[in-house]
Amino acid sequence: MNYRQIRREDDAAIAGIIRDNLKQYNLDVPGTVYFDKNLDHISDFYLADSEKRYYFIAIEGEKVCGGIGLAEVDFFEDCAELQKLYLSDEAKGQGFGYELIAMIEDKARQLGYKRMYLETHTNLEAAIHIYEKAGYRQIPRPEAVVHGGMDRFYIKDLL
Repeated sequence: MNYRQIRREDDAAIAGIIRDNLKQYNLDVPGTVYFDKNLDHISDFYLADSEKRYYFIAIEGEKVCGGIGLAEVDFFEDCAELQKLYLSDEAKGQGFGYELIAMIEDKARQLGYKRMYLETHTNLEAAIHIYEKAGYRQIPRPEAVVHGGMDRFYIKDLL
């Protein structure tokens, strides 16, 4: 597996992977990124401010197999949110999720963040297992969270 920064030509492939995953886990519902029209142009968000945001694409040959992002959150000091970690079915179960998490945490440190926050859903048991094994600890829902699609919240100090 190879990794690189997202490009505009990756938008359709990564949006498809994200929506396929959400549908598989019955999360193709309002309040999730499934219905976010910006998902179809995901690179616009991450390429617009490379000092506060980043998105890695996982590729095998020429095929996009997944990705992971980060963006600053303003309700925790020096904190970035781990965002949109999704893999194609073919890429799952091979340790790529752990590799992507390690890469995005390194990128967060490079950008000066001291902590990583994430939101997930109880239906995503494999993701929860990966996050917890990677050192994320569950916290109560932050008051600043305004959308209702996710029901589990985690944080990790970046040492």
